[in-house]
Amino acid sequence: MKFPKPYKLKDIAKIIGSEFVGPANFPVHGMNEIHVVEPGDIVFVDHPKYYDKALKSAATIVLINKEVDCPEGKALLVSEDPFRDFNKLTIHFQPFKSSSVSISDSAKIGHNTVIQPNCFIGHNVVIGDNCIIHSNVSIYDNTIIGDNVIIHAGTVLGGSAFYYKKRTEGFDQLLSGGRVVIEDNVGIGASCTIDKGVTADTTIKRGTKIDNLVQIGHDTIVGEKCLIASQVGIAGCVVIGNEVTIWGQVGITSGITIGDKTVISAKSGVSKSLEGNKHYFGIPAEDFRTKYKEIANIKQIPEILRLLKEKQ
Repeated sequence: MKFPKPYKLKDIAKIIGSEFVGPANFPVHGMNEIHVVEPGDIVFVDHPKYYDKALKSAATIVLINKEVDCPEGKALLVSEDPFRDFNKLTIHFQPFKSSSVSISDSAKIGHNTVIQPNCFIGHNVVIGDNCIIHSNVSIYDNTIIGDNVIIHAGTVLGGSAFYYKKRTEGFDQLLSGGRVVIEDNVGIGASCTIDKGVTADTTIKRGTKIDNLVQIGHDTIVGEKCLIASQVGIAGCVVIGNEVTIWGQVGITSGITIGDKTVISAKSGVSKSLEGNKHYFGIPAEDFRTKYKEIANIKQIPEILRLLKEKQ
């Protein structure tokens, strides 16, 4: 998330009520999660295990719960609770704004685009030309949709990330200030849910087709001309290459990469990154030929046991 203008370190510290290490006028341009940070961004870290990763990241401002040696060219915001204060910044720079109308006055809708009855179009949404948005679709604030996009009934674009911190009294949610970006010629089925990024974009690239009842988590990037069948669940921060085919009821864990032209067979569970141009199956997903051989061998076990008993 980029701020509307550059801020000084002292100004950001004042917003969250924290101490800071570094020049008071150190420039701050935005805030992001660690996998998408750039110079000028704030990143937060609240566990010593990840201090080094955050301090060595591209981010030049680290929101941290302990004063440590500050790397050259960077600054620190020292907070008792970086998770809480990261949320404070999201609320400050991307506050929730209620709506009393079905289609916000700030929404921009392109030429020849059809919006069917009972849809909700939030603030600052942009929808391109020649799109069809079927009934009961909800498009949250700041979503960007390209040209020639079809979205079927009941789909929700821009829900909050499923991202929580466990506290003694329950769970605190990391607030989402990012967007959903749908590029040209994308088709999205009925009752799909695509969560917005925490600070950046969840992106579906051009030409991809998504079946009914698919969940795509925050900050995930789905490449061009992919096919995703029904009941697939994709966690957050996944990077899916171009021309990937994912068949029904596949589950994909967070933070992994799936290479171009990968095929994942139905009911597979993907727990690690997958090399492209290959076909995978199973739980955990592996090369489908290897997996089918394993299944064939397992089927022979009863006969092997019977033969062993006869030899006793």
